[in-house]
Amino acid sequence: MKILNEASTLIKENIRDYGMYIALFVIMVTFNMMTNGVFMSSRNISNLLDSAGYIAVLAVGMTLVIVIRHIDLSVGYVAGFLGAIAAILLMQQGLPVYIVIPIILLLGIVIGLMNGFLIAQLGIPAFVASLAGMLIFRGALLQVTEGTGTIIVQNAAFNALGNGFIPSLGQILDRHLLTLIVGGIGIIFYIYSELRTRHDKMKYNFEVVSIGILALKLAFVSTIIGYITWVLAGYNGFSWTLMIVLFVTIVYHFISNRTVLGRQIYAVGSNPEAAHLSGINVKKVTYLVMASMSMLAALSGILYTARLQSATTTAGMLFELDAIAAAYVGGVSSAGGVGKVTGAIIGAIVMASLTNGMNLLGVGISYQYMIRGGVLAGAVIFDVLTRKKGK
Repeated sequence: MKILNEASTLIKENIRDYGMYIALFVIMVTFNMMTNGVFMSSRNISNLLDSAGYIAVLAVGMTLVIVIRHIDLSVGYVAGFLGAIAAILLMQQGLPVYIVIPIILLLGIVIGLMNGFLIAQLGIPAFVASLAGMLIFRGALLQVTEGTGTIIVQNAAFNALGNGFIPSLGQILDRHLLTLIVGGIGIIFYIYSELRTRHDKMKYNFEVVSIGILALKLAFVSTIIGYITWVLAGYNGFSWTLMIVLFVTIVYHFISNRTVLGRQIYAVGSNPEAAHLSGINVKKVTYLVMASMSMLAALSGILYTARLQSATTTAGMLFELDAIAAAYVGGVSSAGGVGKVTGAIIGAIVMASLTNGMNLLGVGISYQYMIRGGVLAGAVIFDVLTRKKGK
C-alpha cells in the first residue's frame, strides 16, 4: 500500500513525464478492444512503427529546436527534396548506397548550417527563415522531379531501409530469434541506465525514489519492451527502420542527458540571456541544433523514399506539422527549456497510433484531422496548465 501511495504521488508530481505514456497505453488498449485484437497484432504493430519512423526521426530533432525556443518549418520539404536527390543519385548517376547516404546526410547538415546562419548570425526569426526554406525546397523538389513526376528506386539495399527486417538467426517458439536477443539486450541496457542514473544522483546527494518504486518502474517498462519485442518477433522481427529510430534515440538521449552540449541546449532554452552571460556560446548552440535538425530531415527523407521505393512531387508534405505535433504531444514546452528525446518518440507513436486505429475503424479522413488537431491542442493546453501549476 505504501508503494502504491508513493507511486501515485510520484506520477502526480511528474505528470508531464508520465502523462504521455499513460495516454499511449490508454489509446492502444482502447483501439485493441474496439478492433477485436487486430490493432495489437504482430503485423499491424510492425506496420504502425514503420509508418511512424520517418516522423519520429524528425520529432527528435524538432524537440531540440523547440527546446531552444525556435521552430523549423522547412524540414518536411527538405526531407522530400533530399529523398529525391538520393533517388536521382542512385538511379540516374548509378552511385552505390554507401556513397549516397553520407552525401545526403552531409547536404542536410549544410542546409541546417544555412538556417543557423540566418537565425543566429543575421537575427532573422526562425519562423520566417524556415518558412522561406520551406518554399524554396518545395520548389526545388518540383524542379528535380519535373521530368518524370515520380522517380522509381530499384535498389534492394536502399529500399530495405524502409521495408526490410533484420536477419533471423533462427526460430524459437515460432518467434524471430535475433529480435528476441535484441529486445533482451534493450531491457538489460535500460535497467543498467536507470541504475547508473540513480547511483550518480545519490553520489551528489540528489533526491531519488525509493527502491520499491524503482523496482516497480523497471518491471513495468521492461514488461512493455518485452511485450512489444515478443509481438514483433511473431511477424518478421525488428525492421531496419525501427533499428535506425532506436539508434537515433539512443544517440540523442545520450547527447541531451550526458554531455556538456546537452546541458547547454537546455540552458539556452531556459534563458538565452542568462546562458550567454554564463559563458555559453548561444550562436554555436543554435548552429548545431539547426544543423542536427536538417541532418535528421535528410535521414527522414531517406527512410520515406525507401519505404515508398520512389521519390514523388508530394514527398514531405505536412511532415513538419506532424513532427511538431509529435514533439508537443511528447512533452516539449512551448516556453523552451523542457522536452525529452524519448518523449518525442512516444509522441510520434501516439499520433501514428491514432491514425492507424482510426483507419482500422473506418473513421473518415475529415474526422481524423479534427481528432488529431484536438489531441495537439490538448497537449499544448496540458503544457500551459502544468507550467502554471509549477509556478
